[in-house]
Amino acid sequence: MSTLLVLRERLRKLYAEYTVYIVKLLQFITGLLLFWMINSNIGFMEKASSVFCTAGLAVICTFLPVNVTAIAAAGLILVQFYALSMPIAVVSFVIFLLMYIFYFRFAPKKAWLIILAGLAFGLKIPFVIPIAFGLMGTPVWIVPAACGIIAYYMVQFVKISSAALKNADAASMTEGLMSFTRQVIENKEMWLMVMIVVIGILVVNTVRSRAVDHAWKVAAAAGAVVCVVAAAAGNLVLEVNVSYAMVAVSALLGLAVGFVLEFVFFSVDYSRTENMQFEDDEYYYYVKAVPKIGVPVPEKKVKHITEHQTQETASAESGAQAQQNGEEKEEQARNAADLEAGRTADEILLTRSLSRELGLDRETDKRE
Repeated sequence: MSTLLVLRERLRKLYAEYTVYIVKLLQFITGLLLFWMINSNIGFMEKASSVFCTAGLAVICTFLPVNVTAIAAAGLILVQFYALSMPIAVVSFVIFLLMYIFYFRFAPKKAWLIILAGLAFGLKIPFVIPIAFGLMGTPVWIVPAACGIIAYYMVQFVKISSAALKNADAASMTEGLMSFTRQVIENKEMWLMVMIVVIGILVVNTVRSRAVDHAWKVAAAAGAVVCVVAAAAGNLVLEVNVSYAMVAVSALLGLAVGFVLEFVFFSVDYSRTENMQFEDDEYYYYVKAVPKIGVPVPEKKVKHITEHQTQETASAESGAQAQQNGEEKEEQARNAADLEAGRTADEILLTRSLSRELGLDRETDKRE
């Protein structure tokens, strides 16, 4: 666990240092994937579906706000629809205009949510959206999510009905246009998915904001269960053909994404939770404080050793060793001299003591 926390802190530090470059790289990848999915599904105009056009749009949108990417995607869809049928392009333009009005009214700076919703449905992982949006956002995120879902199903319907719409004559064009409008408005699977995403976001966001332990995990699990149950009930009641395999896989993936988001953005230690109570003149306050989990990132110090420094170090070590050996020899010589001097003094004192006791020093004085 500590290793993962250190990795998280390093990633945060890396993101803070290179925010601009990382954001632009993600914007380029997202735009490239979005434009490629549109052209691969409804590539009715060859020039607009070319690799150069797809990559060029992605590069241009990288250096512009995300709103421009969403508008460029809508424009690319309308161009492809126009290559197939002008009336379908007109109806689609009206629908996009209505969605833009709702989007601009409720979430004017959340165009990337529309893009993510459309990509998630295009990649067959729709239930990642309610869990991720419910954990990270507010109920207002329902509007851009619904816009992305509607745009995805419009593209899918035109893809399925392209042969009939392309070969229709002038008399049947009106009938085809009315059929397209009716199919878009009365598409049971589309409205079922919109309803599931709306309910999922509301449930996840409500549970996540509660003051309970492991609220994010509980919210992600509740959102996954609600999405699966709603999808199964919609299949039975509305008689649509939502794949149960897609439902199960996307719910499990959404649960995993929820756990990852909690680890990155809401990692706390519930074992050290503190409940406090205080008051003022008008209110009583009950506060639950949960500390965040944080670890210091160890800093590695690298010492560079060159060949010249290695030779200098070896010479210094040799000089120090020689000096130490010389000092040890001098110390031994001093000890030997002191020992020899100590022995000589002892012998002199012993000789004098014996001379006095035997009276030899008196005889020496008499002779003199």
